Amino acid sequence: QVQLVESGGGLVQAGGSLRLSCAASGSIFSINAMGWYRQAPGKQRELVATSISGGSTNYADSVKGRFTISRDNGKNTVYLQMNSLKPEDTAVYYCNVQVTTPPTYYELTYWGKGTLVTVSS
Repeated sequence: QVQLVESGGGLVQAGGSLRLSCAASGSIFSINAMGWYRQAPGKQRELVATSISGGSTNYADSVKGRFTISRDNGKNTVYLQMNSLKPEDTAVYYCNVQVTTPPTYYELTYWGKGTLVTVSS
């Protein structure tokens, strides 16, 4: 079993910054990808940013140039630095990891419980 602990959400004024973190723990053999998704009220969950093992990253067009995803592989932790926040960034942000775990070593996807980011205008 894999546990994800998210932190860093909160209330910030437009133009401000927040940093989210998500630490994975448990019976992990390897982490193939870590990322962040968000879901605003009344909307579907959408990709924000992902980091693939090997170093490649992917961002939603709406956050390019403002958000930066990074990983600390030694700590199994992924971060999302969010700058120049806008009211439309208000959402619950979910951590997502794709891991392989013993004994099957199949790739499995886990989600965090979410952390609320509110950007006031």
